[in-house]
Amino acid sequence: MKMMQPQRRMTNNQASTSTSTSAVRLLLVILCVAVALSIDNNSSCHAFVSSSLPQLARRPMMTISSSSSTSSSSRMIVQSATTSPIDNVVVAAEELGRIVTTNLIDDIPTMITSMDIDDIATLDSSLDTKEKQQVAPSSPPPPSLGTIMKMLPPSAFEVSTSTSLLYFIIDVSAVLLCMTALTTVIHTDLYSSLPLAGRALTVLPLQILAGFAMWCTWCIGHDAGHGTVSKDAPLVNRIVGEICHSAICLTPYVPWRLSHLKHHLNHNHLTEDYSHQWYIKEHQEGQHPAIRMAYRTRMIFLPFLYFVYLVLGIPDGGHVYFYGRMWDGTTMKERVNASLSVITSLTTSGVLWHSMGTADFTIVCMVPWLVMSFWLFMVTYLQHHSDDGKLYTDDTFTFTNGAFETVDRNYGKYINRLSHHMMDGHVVHHLFFTKVPHYRLEAATEALQVGLRDIGQQGLYKRIDTPHYTQEIIKQFHDNWFFIKEENVVRE
Repeated sequence: MKMMQPQRRMTNNQASTSTSTSAVRLLLVILCVAVALSIDNNSSCHAFVSSSLPQLARRPMMTISSSSSTSSSSRMIVQSATTSPIDNVVVAAEELGRIVTTNLIDDIPTMITSMDIDDIATLDSSLDTKEKQQVAPSSPPPPSLGTIMKMLPPSAFEVSTSTSLLYFIIDVSAVLLCMTALTTVIHTDLYSSLPLAGRALTVLPLQILAGFAMWCTWCIGHDAGHGTVSKDAPLVNRIVGEICHSAICLTPYVPWRLSHLKHHLNHNHLTEDYSHQWYIKEHQEGQHPAIRMAYRTRMIFLPFLYFVYLVLGIPDGGHVYFYGRMWDGTTMKERVNASLSVITSLTTSGVLWHSMGTADFTIVCMVPWLVMSFWLFMVTYLQHHSDDGKLYTDDTFTFTNGAFETVDRNYGKYINRLSHHMMDGHVVHHLFFTKVPHYRLEAATEALQVGLRDIGQQGLYKRIDTPHYTQEIIKQFHDNWFFIKEENVVRE
C-alpha cells in the first residue's frame, strides 16, 4: 500500500499564483467567447451606420456587407478554449461560449469597409447641392469625400497588419516595463526608509512615464476600434482592442467603440455629437442647476472627467453598466458582447488589486491610469475646441463640414510621433476614420494640405501649434468649458 502524502496548505505565493493563473485563464476564456461575437458585433455595430444613413441624409460613409464563412482557425480557438474548466465562473463562461458559438458559428458576418474612390464620389455627388451650400452660403462648400480621397496618395490607405502589431508590441512592452520598474522601486529598502513626500517624489517620474505609455497604448486600441490594425484579419482588431483598452487602460473596448463610432458620425453636431456635450453660452443662466454646478466646479473635476465619462456615463451613457442614449436600439446579443469587455476590465483590475494590495495597486496602476486619462481628455478636448470652431444643426450639418471643424494640434515632433499622430493627424482621421491607420496620418495630412491649397480652399484646414499643451487645456477648459457662442452655431 502506498503511503498517503500529508496534505499541505498552500502558501501565500502559491495561492497568489493559483489566483493569477485562474484569472489569466478566465480572461482567455472571455477573449475566446468574444471571438464568436466579435466579427458579428463589428457588423452589428457598424450596421448602425447603414441604418442611420436614411435619417442622416447627407452623411454617406461606408457600405456594410457580410459573409457567412468562418475561418477554421477561429473555430479552433473557440473550441479549444471551452475544454478545461477551472472553477464555477470559468464553467459559466465556457457554457456561454458554447451557446454563443452554437448560435453564431454558421453565420458570422464579416464587416467590410472597402468603399473605393468612385463609390464615395458617387455617393457624395448625390447630395443635394442646395443643401450643401446652405451650410455656408458666403463660401464654397468643402470638396466631396471622393475629391479629398484623390488628393491623398494610395499608400495612405494601405493597412499593414505586421506594422500595426509591431507598434502594439512596442507600446505594450513599454507599459509593462514601466510598471515593472515601479513595482521594483517600491519594494526596495531605500524607498521604504523615505518619508511619505520622498516616496511620492521618487515614483512620480515613473508614474508619469507609465501613464504616457498607457496613453500611447490606448491610441493603438483606438486604431483597433476603427478596424485599421488589420483589414485581412478583422479578429485581430478585437484582440488588440481588448488587450489595449479593456485590460491595460481599463476602458471596456466594445462599449467605447460603440460611442466612439457615433461621435465620428456626428462630429460637431450641436445635439447629436458624442464624447462632447455642447451648451450655448448665452443660455448659461437657464441651464439645469446640475449643469451650472458642474461648470462652477469644472477645475476640481478636470483630472477625473474620463472616469466620470466611463463609469457615470456623462454625457453618452454608461460604459461599465449599460444605460443612456448610446445603448438605444441595441440588441441583447450586442450587450452580451459588450459585457465581455467590461468583465475583462473588471477582472484585470480586481486581480491586480487583490494580488498587489491597495497601496501598491494605487501607486503602480491607478496613478498612471489617471495620467493616461488626463492625456486622453486633453487631446480629445483640444482637437474639438478652437476659438473659431463651428457647430451645425440638423438643417446645416454635413459630414465633411463637421470633419473640417476638428483641429490638428502640434504638440512637438516627438510627442506627436509617440502618440501615433493622434493630435496632428486628426482632420484626416475624421475624414477617413476606417481607412487611414495611424502610421499613414502624417503623410496623408501633408498631402491634404497641398490638395486644398491647389483648389484654393486651404482655409478649411486648421492646425494650431500647442507646445504648452498642459497650460492650454487648463486655460481653454477654464475659459470655455463645454460652452459655445451662439454666433458659432450655423443654423441656416
